[in-house]
Amino acid sequence: MPTGPAEVTLAFAGDVHFTGRTLALLDDPATAFGQISSVLSAADIAMVNLESAVTTRGTPERKTFRFRAPASAYTALRAAGVDVASIANNHTLDYGRVGLADTVAGAVAAGVPVVGAGANAAAAYAPWITTVRGTRVAILGFSQVAELWQSWRATDAQAGIAVTRDLSRAVAAVRAVRQDADVVVVYVHWGVEGQSCPSTEMRTFASEMAKAGADVVVGTHAHLLLGDGWLGQTYVQYGLGNFLWWRNDAFSNDTGVLRVTLRGSSVVRTELVPAVISRRTGQPAVATGSEAERIARKYGNLRRCTKLADTPAG
Repeated sequence: MPTGPAEVTLAFAGDVHFTGRTLALLDDPATAFGQISSVLSAADIAMVNLESAVTTRGTPERKTFRFRAPASAYTALRAAGVDVASIANNHTLDYGRVGLADTVAGAVAAGVPVVGAGANAAAAYAPWITTVRGTRVAILGFSQVAELWQSWRATDAQAGIAVTRDLSRAVAAVRAVRQDADVVVVYVHWGVEGQSCPSTEMRTFASEMAKAGADVVVGTHAHLLLGDGWLGQTYVQYGLGNFLWWRNDAFSNDTGVLRVTLRGSSVVRTELVPAVISRRTGQPAVATGSEAERIARKYGNLRRCTKLADTPAG
């Protein structure tokens, strides 16, 4: 007898840097992520935000924090089981459009798909699409961070990142891929640093993505965990926090891997695997015992200020 669609598991984690204390992890890219790799690798599709320019060239932008990493960053992502990375964030162009071009070229050379930035708007707003056991999954990346967004955004004639403030482009991108995919995932770099409740701007964009046809909206940037829940039939996770992180206790060392289980076009289960960022190495490790219980309680309580529902609409 038919059993229906097979289950497909997605794993999402937050911001990844290879600079400061985490740069030395690239001395052995195969072990850079440590034991958390087993959680990422176990999923059918795993995704993080790579918050660095991957380049040795370019002119540094005039901004307080600039991040770049060697090409071995992609080797580390692959070794950890990461299948796709967002580069729609406020650091991908830290070394200008030369740095962006190197970042994209490095990803292609390493065989690591990236979303959210490219040589023009068509490339930046394009989805990555894959099929797992008959379920066609499309993933797009966007940034909502205000810093330099007008000069960094991708246009028809200019390389850059996909930004939420070009709302018509973002909505059109989701609507277009909705026709070609069973499940549409939107990964957004958004939020206010240090604030554990979503802003009005975040909630508005999540609503627009839901109306456009996104099934899952997840994000990061605020340097700490935010809550999750349901917006109609769209699952929304507002913030996954730091993950493999260069600076100790930047607002919080609490983190995790979000598991989303699909059955056909439906999200049937979600779970945060609690983790803690090592003060010594910057690597995330799965939390156990009372630490895991603490993070799970904290995470559950964060839903209160999201204005999201506990269950999908009927």
